[in-house]
Amino acid sequence: MFQNIRYRLLLSYLLIFASILSVFSLGVRLFFAHSLKQQIIDKLIVLGQSVIASAEWENNQLKIDSDFRVEALLNHHQSLQWFNLQGKILYQQGKIMTNLPFSQDNIRQIQEGKSKIQTVTLPIIDSDNGKLIGYLRVSQSLAELDEILEKLDWGLGIGIVVALVFSGVGGILLTNQAMIPIEDSFQRLKQFTADASHEFRSPLMAIQSNVSVSLKYSEGMRETDQESFKAIASATYQLTHLTEDLLLLARSEKNNLSSQEEVNLNTVMEELGILYQCQCASKNIKLTIVLNELLLIIGDRVQLSRLFSNLIENALHYTSEGGLIKIKGKRKGSLIEIQIQDTGVGIESQYLGQIFERFWRADTSRSYWHGGCGLGLSIVKAITENHGGTSTVISQLGIGSCFTVCLPMNLSSNH
Repeated sequence: MFQNIRYRLLLSYLLIFASILSVFSLGVRLFFAHSLKQQIIDKLIVLGQSVIASAEWENNQLKIDSDFRVEALLNHHQSLQWFNLQGKILYQQGKIMTNLPFSQDNIRQIQEGKSKIQTVTLPIIDSDNGKLIGYLRVSQSLAELDEILEKLDWGLGIGIVVALVFSGVGGILLTNQAMIPIEDSFQRLKQFTADASHEFRSPLMAIQSNVSVSLKYSEGMRETDQESFKAIASATYQLTHLTEDLLLLARSEKNNLSSQEEVNLNTVMEELGILYQCQCASKNIKLTIVLNELLLIIGDRVQLSRLFSNLIENALHYTSEGGLIKIKGKRKGSLIEIQIQDTGVGIESQYLGQIFERFWRADTSRSYWHGGCGLGLSIVKAITENHGGTSTVISQLGIGSCFTVCLPMNLSSNH
């Protein structure tokens, strides 16, 4: 139980930490990408302004200084495109060319094939008369930016993984340290439950014995007193049953079996079938046992008998008259699988994860409760786990339930 809690705490801690790191890394990535892109735009603006300074207006035509070094543009994956006022291209330089139609939009990012290109369009103003004489579009490939961002993504990803690994190691240490006082408290609580249950047995037996004697020799006792004594006897029986269940549950969870022997589950099931046949007949419930193989297991016969009797009693409680209880057993590799299926009231799906908890009982789906203290299925789970097995349930409301117990045939390999 505590091992599962450790795993859940560690997983929750790692998920939260991973989420924080992911959000932080995403923020760094977005900020870094925006800064780099803004730097590229600023450089394109500066480049365009320096080129515009070399343009002149002569004879009603835009004259461009052809001495501008194209090599400088090629080294930086840039290009220049001059347009007249009508948007017709006049001249271009550089390797990275775009076929994007002319637009007066100042800053644009376009996608051509697999490449992204950043463009900045600047107006060309005649320095003599201040008139608009054309436009210059400066473009640069963003392939280098993409490579930088890809490296950044790899770096951030590897950093997150490394941080999670170290955090996982630290989380294991912190989780173990945090669980120590909880486990100690739980062990003390279990010991108290076992001790208290043991001490309750004697006074409860004394009460039950005296009440039984009083009811046996009830001459001269008023009828109202007899009813009171019967109520005391019923309450004492329930308390005794609860005490025995708590004591058994406390002992079962210590993971030590009082005896380990070869147990023939075929014989155990046949004996339980005979034991509960009368109860089934009284409710007109058909009980069938199908065990086609020899099912031998190393374990505690008393505990195993209690495990399956609890499941049969559970099926009897929640199966109405005329229903069916079917017990099936088979081998599955090194496991023995026992299924106890009934046509009872069933269990709502949202409650399936709670039915093995102590004192739990759903109000709607388990309305056929006729006594008991809500520890039967908790004892089933404890005994099953004590034998290295698992217990599961599938159910549908109004149709029935099927409890499955899987037990290893060789107990020594699991403890």
